[in-house]
Amino acid sequence: MATETEQAHSTAAAGRGLPDNSADAPGMPQLDFSTFANQIFWLVVTLVVIYLVLSKIALPRIASVLAERQGTITNDIAAAEELKQQAADAEAAYEKALADARVEAGRIADEAKAEMQAEVDSAMIKADAEIAAQTAESASRIDEIRAGAADAVKVVARDTAKEVVAALGIDIDDKAVEAAVASQVKG
Repeated sequence: MATETEQAHSTAAAGRGLPDNSADAPGMPQLDFSTFANQIFWLVVTLVVIYLVLSKIALPRIASVLAERQGTITNDIAAAEELKQQAADAEAAYEKALADARVEAGRIADEAKAEMQAEVDSAMIKADAEIAAQTAESASRIDEIRAGAADAVKVVARDTAKEVVAALGIDIDDKAVEAAVASQVKG
């Protein structure tokens, strides 16, 4: 297989007009021992240049960016602590205001209760006075009705007595019937 690859390589080289020196080619130039000293020199030079560029330019910039970020973070943390304290103070003020409002609401409710109780008491006194007046009026009416009833009982008793006496066939005058009824009603 290796011969087929070498033949294809030499055929391609011949087709391009290149000389066929595949037999004397050492392979990869990095593995050629004759150039190791040169390669090591340039490796050291390149590493020294990269080190100088990084240490003089890139690392100071990175360090300044990190320091700036650290300062920003520190400032943000301090600002957050201050805002947290302000929030705690605001919450305490809110709680105090809420407690004061509750006390004030209780005071207003007590005042309203007292006013309503005073109104109820005055309405009760007024109602009691009206009831007393109506009771007195009712008592006077009851007395009038009793007096009228007593008179009506006397009249009914007198008429009934007259009718009973007339039914029995006894003739009696009205004055005697009234005197008998009056003596019975009095007791």
